[in-house]
Amino acid sequence: MFGWTYLDRAGDEVGRSPRFDEAEQAEEWIGSSWPELLESGVEAVVLVDDERERVLYRMGLGPGEG
Repeated sequence: MFGWTYLDRAGDEVGRSPRFDEAEQAEEWIGSSWPELLESGVEAVVLVDDERERVLYRMGLGPGEG
């Protein structure tokens, strides 16, 4: 299972996304959901592989982030 952990400006966890069977599904979901997350104060997201208990990557949501 894969999912996103939401981070605020300080890097603190402020929520989590639904879980997805495949990383590609999670990436598609964030592709359409990031504007609402940014508007609600989420500054970055981290894609997590729950089964392997590891972080795949972090991505900023604001302008100039990445």
